Amino acid sequence: MRALLDIARALGDPARLRVLAALRGGELCLCHCIALLGLSPSTVSKHLDILHRAGLVERRKAGRWCYFRLAGRDAPPAVRGALRWVATALRTAAELRADRARLARLRRADPRAVAGCYKGS
Repeated sequence: MRALLDIARALGDPARLRVLAALRGGELCLCHCIALLGLSPSTVSKHLDILHRAGLVERRKAGRWCYFRLAGRDAPPAVRGALRWVATALRTAAELRADRARLARLRRADPRAVAGCYKGS
């Protein structure tokens, strides 16, 4: 039951739902998420940590860079079900139309040019 509660809590914030919708298009760097959401780096990191602890996203480090993607096929059934439900529910969400357009521009940009979270690297 604990895992289900973690998933439910993780899905209870609009910013986290926006991140999940964005990750449907593939892996994103932390700086892409920061630029997409327009929130402070620490706030976005906290949101992604909550999603990670719930098992909804996976992360990998490459030096100072941190990348996130949706949980894969080996995720528990509750996680896979939640991700399917979110994808279906958000597929036609008008609120995400601007995010999709912005994300297309961000994906084409060099991560170092997108956000200040890695200044000096």
